[in-house]
Amino acid sequence: MAFFINDSCINCAACEPECPNGAISAGEEIFIIASDKCTDCVGAFTSSRCAEVCPVDACHPDPKYPESKEQLLGKWKGLHPGEEPAPGTY
Repeated sequence: MAFFINDSCINCAACEPECPNGAISAGEEIFIIASDKCTDCVGAFTSSRCAEVCPVDACHPDPKYPESKEQLLGKWKGLHPGEEPAPGTY
């Protein structure tokens, strides 16, 4: 399931460089996650990096985008053509 950033975001930008898909960017007031690029780090990491580095717990799974691990891996493969997912990340 894709993640989203809630209003408790303090714009510290800790999450942005952690995203392996470039899904996180600065919004008008808080950082935002593009759901079409977010794979919950499937294919790259064993856990959600944005949530791990966020100092205020602002990154959460977005219930509007219920996706299986297989769907997230398919999205990852579409974003990284020709690459192999990291072992143990899917």
